[in-house]
Amino acid sequence: MPLRSPTLSDFPSTLTLTITPPPPTTTTSPTRPPPNVLILLHGLGDTSTNFTSFARALNLPETTILTIQAPTPLPFDLGGFHWGDDVTFDSATGDLDMDAGFTRSTQLLAQEVIARTLVDKCGYRLREILIMGVGQGGMVGLVVAGEVGKKKDHNNNNNQEERALAGVVSIGAPYPLSGSTLGEKNRTPVLLVAGRDSRAVGDGAVRRTKGGFEFVEVHRYQRRGDGMPKSREEMLPVMQFLARRLRSWQGVPEGSVEIT
Repeated sequence: MPLRSPTLSDFPSTLTLTITPPPPTTTTSPTRPPPNVLILLHGLGDTSTNFTSFARALNLPETTILTIQAPTPLPFDLGGFHWGDDVTFDSATGDLDMDAGFTRSTQLLAQEVIARTLVDKCGYRLREILIMGVGQGGMVGLVVAGEVGKKKDHNNNNNQEERALAGVVSIGAPYPLSGSTLGEKNRTPVLLVAGRDSRAVGDGAVRRTKGGFEFVEVHRYQRRGDGMPKSREEMLPVMQFLARRLRSWQGVPEGSVEIT
């Protein structure tokens, strides 16, 4: 199937998302659309609208960015949306618990967004799709990568390399306790970003994530807190990770066919 850029009409009408195209370059054209898709997943209680400005600020070459809103609004007029199957509270802090099970969100993202839209309709391969999530969005991104890695493709291919995403960046969240056991280690490269005193991304959580994924990098801020990067220094490991994982048409002649 020839590659084409996704449009809003490709996705289920019930899904709230924005599509941010890449900056114009000489390597893309209507016949050669951007070779990468980055899916952005917001945190617990946020919205896709608040994350869309971050998509524009990334300004990634040859990359279409999808900013997707979680499917379920928070109750009690709390505002914002969440990715969990339920709303639970952390017994230690009294705050909303990020790890609330992700069966519905995983099906939505792995099946509707990635498999049926980006792969089947638009012609992307899994290795051309990345996920970046913050907090609960990072958790569900890791679960989605694990779920995609379990699925054989249409040719009954069981090759782990072909069933791996290009990468997952999870800011302030590890692979969740509620996630299923991945079995054979998933080959999707993972970058965990967290504060130096992170309660969510402690040593045990890092070990749990490394137990399911073969390639896991960990970068810790010098400051406290697990939020989004606040400086160029904090953002640099994320951009370096993306630069290593993104594909490019640079130097590839128009009309070339990849042989696998």
